[in-house]
Amino acid sequence: MSPAQLREAVDKLQASTVSGEEEAWAALRPHGITVVPYLLEAYPRFRRWQGRASLVYHAVRYARKSDDAVRLGILASRDKSWVVRYRALGLLAYSLRRDALGAIRSQLSNPDKRTASDAAAAIAAIEEQNHHLFHDRDRSGRTRWVVTEDDRDA
Repeated sequence: MSPAQLREAVDKLQASTVSGEEEAWAALRPHGITVVPYLLEAYPRFRRWQGRASLVYHAVRYARKSDDAVRLGILASRDKSWVVRYRALGLLAYSLRRDALGAIRSQLSNPDKRTASDAAAAIAAIEEQNHHLFHDRDRSGRTRWVVTEDDRDA
């Protein structure tokens, strides 16, 4: 796909139905990490929270290899939608990038307690270099967050 075609395909992630969004991602999935800059580029254009959440969701698997994915997570961590913030803080937790801690810490004082809790979980995950802690908040060890096959062994 050309850059113009990739942009057009990414814009389809704004679909009004889940099946439409899944169909749009099916066309993008084969392009792997090369699609991440287009996800970041599209974020300011997306008006509906569902579309912005989709952009972040699909960038998570690349968060450890793509600076653009981390940039998207930082940008989206300040979104007006708590769902988008949740996805963004999860992306940052998955990245395990210590340089994201400043952006995450700024959300500890978010008036939405869900976001503040998500920020605390993301910080714990990064500080302990264990992305599973974003979901395993009681540290039971029974909750695993598998994004890629490598996560099964982590």
